[in-house]
Amino acid sequence: MNASAIALPSDITVLERGWLSANNVLFDGAHGTALVDSGYHIHSGQTVDLVAASLAGKPLDLLVNTHLHSDHCGGNAALQARFAALQTRIPPGQWAEVRQWNAERLGYVPTGQQCPPFRADGVLQPGEQIALGDRIWHIHAAPGHDVHAVILFEPEQRILISGDALWENGFGVVFPEIEGEPGFGDVGATLDLIEQLNPGVVIPGHGSVFTDVPKALEVSRKRLAGFVAGPQRHARHAAKVLLKYKLLEWQRIAFADALQWMDDTPYFHMLQERHFADQPFAPWCQLMADELIGASAAKREGDWLINA
Repeated sequence: MNASAIALPSDITVLERGWLSANNVLFDGAHGTALVDSGYHIHSGQTVDLVAASLAGKPLDLLVNTHLHSDHCGGNAALQARFAALQTRIPPGQWAEVRQWNAERLGYVPTGQQCPPFRADGVLQPGEQIALGDRIWHIHAAPGHDVHAVILFEPEQRILISGDALWENGFGVVFPEIEGEPGFGDVGATLDLIEQLNPGVVIPGHGSVFTDVPKALEVSRKRLAGFVAGPQRHARHAAKVLLKYKLLEWQRIAFADALQWMDDTPYFHMLQERHFADQPFAPWCQLMADELIGASAAKREGDWLINA
């Protein structure tokens, strides 16, 4: 079921953005105007235009991020430039890194992605509440995909803003596992938390708003079980997702340049060294690109790698 077919309260507008930019959740109600997540930086002009048009002349008062992956906060700087009084709140775990702007520790260098520096004015503290639109939302820690992530839940209407903790068809790559830290257990605990909250409607970080939460949880748990049973499966999936995401940005690139970008991006070396050390790095990168093509997520035309 797509977002247009699911009735949301009148103070909430979901700007569904696809996969390069995360969805934006816009509030306009008794507690002022607010936006949850701001998309990727190359779409920041579009994000500002969409928000400004939806608010019809009103300023944006508050910007919050479910987590600080580049597709969720890449538009922060542009929104701060457009709305001078905008206050921005982030999950607390990377407060120091944002205040000092450490692109390495924020993950933008290791992933080969970009995020223009932005200002943080406060945090989304798990266990506390936040006023958005006409309602009070509960802030919950949601580690797994990102160790610092939060989700937002409104218990009266049973609406969940899940970020990348739960999509209709799964969940985001488990980044702690790429770095050699345990993350699968956190994914399971977050799925259990979502089940306990019992949302009736989920606004995910990517994809359409959905209501069949039990099915989404079942799909996610099956996927998680497969990753736990075979960590190489997750590593292979993560490598292809990182390449596909960058290809969404490039749209087309010389195949040799794509392989060079993989060589320049630390996460690919982490994955290969930890899970595929029996394979030389360059042929392994070629294999990941070939598998992306084999899955019809990309295509090869001569010397070019093209998004599909």
